[in-house]
Amino acid sequence: MTVPQWALLGFAVWTLLVLFGTVGVYRWSRILTGRVSISEWQADRPQGSDWYQRAMRAHMNCVENLPVFAAIVLCATAAGADSHLLDWLAGAILVGRICQTTVHLALTPSDLAVSIRFAFFFVQAIGMLAMAAFVAISAAG
Repeated sequence: MTVPQWALLGFAVWTLLVLFGTVGVYRWSRILTGRVSISEWQADRPQGSDWYQRAMRAHMNCVENLPVFAAIVLCATAAGADSHLLDWLAGAILVGRICQTTVHLALTPSDLAVSIRFAFFFVQAIGMLAMAAFVAISAAG
C-alpha cells in the first residue's frame, strides 16, 4: 500500500474510534446504567452534555471529510501518482484531522479554541487541494 492509502485507512479508523470512543461510550454508559432508554437517542434533536454534542460534531466532521480524502486517494491510485510530496501531504492531512478532532473534544468553544481547530481544518483543506492538483497534473502529463 502507498502512504496515501495508509493515511486513508488511518482516517477511516480514526473516524470509527471517535464514534465508538466518544458517542458510543457516552450513550451506552447512560443506557446500561438506566439513566436513559435506548429509544431516547434521536439524531434529529440536540441531546446530552455540551461535550457529547461536541463529540457528535467532531465525528460528523470526520464523516464529512472522509469521502473527499478517499476520492483524492482513489484518483491518485488510479493515476499511479506516487511521490514524496503526496506522501507528506497525506500524512499532514491525517495529523491535521486527528489534531482537529482532539481540539474539538478537549477544549470548550472559545475564540482561541475555534481558531486552533480551524487552523487544523485549513491544513487538511489545503493538503487535499494540493494532492488533487498534483494528481491532476500527474494524470495529464
